[in-house]
Amino acid sequence: MHLSPERLEALVTRLRTAGCVFAEDEAELLAGAVASGEELEALVVRREAGDPLELLVGWVEFCGLKVEVAPGVFVPRQRTTLLVEEAASLLARGDVLLDLGCGTGAIAAAVLSRVPGVEVYAVDIDPAAVACARRNLPPDRVFEGDLFHPLPDGLRGSVALVAANAPYVPTDAIALMPREARDHEHRVALDGGPDGLAVQRRVVAAAREWLRPGGHVLVETGRTQLDATSDAFREAGMEVAVRSDDESGGLVVSGTTYPKSGMEAGSDTP
Repeated sequence: MHLSPERLEALVTRLRTAGCVFAEDEAELLAGAVASGEELEALVVRREAGDPLELLVGWVEFCGLKVEVAPGVFVPRQRTTLLVEEAASLLARGDVLLDLGCGTGAIAAAVLSRVPGVEVYAVDIDPAAVACARRNLPPDRVFEGDLFHPLPDGLRGSVALVAANAPYVPTDAIALMPREARDHEHRVALDGGPDGLAVQRRVVAAAREWLRPGGHVLVETGRTQLDATSDAFREAGMEVAVRSDDESGGLVVSGTTYPKSGMEAGSDTP
């Protein structure tokens, strides 16, 4: 709905008072998500109470796409743009991309928008995430289950790239996360076990039988976990490379089944 300059200014003031750093942008997004003043007031009250903006408007901007979100489902972070960029640089039309722990399906959707003709598959163990991803991706390519288990057996040995933004927050650190995450995203999307890497290690260890020769695995990880993540790839017999982006905070570790020019182990390590 359209707001007069006076009403917009009043809304910005309310949001800023509630602690919203980007109050001007949020005010416009909230106003654009409703058709009446009553609906807007309901959303503003929820935002003042701490509900995530993305859930209130129903979408998040990610890699130039409007990605649909849903209650309980992990909201794509902007730092994951780096993983998308790395994946897109390694794929071509006809290649198979597997998005494990897909959440909303944002990674697969963003790569597909950059590399038309990529064959995407996505998996999540959370039924809410699967339902959401099926609205952002071809629904018949989204599977519910634990990592590789629900995938068609015919994909074994044919996957060009596995992208996995698996949970990497240590269990004890979840309580320290921002309220928007710890109170509104399902724990299965956040909890990475004692050191944060329990799911990630399972992805890396099982990936080889699904990859084609020369295939890749890309994971996002934390800076304090970089060495352990890299070790997991080496233990799986893969060549390791690291990419980081200081602006977004993104950190991506990749493993490939054979040395490839431009992806030498340790290159661009922060």
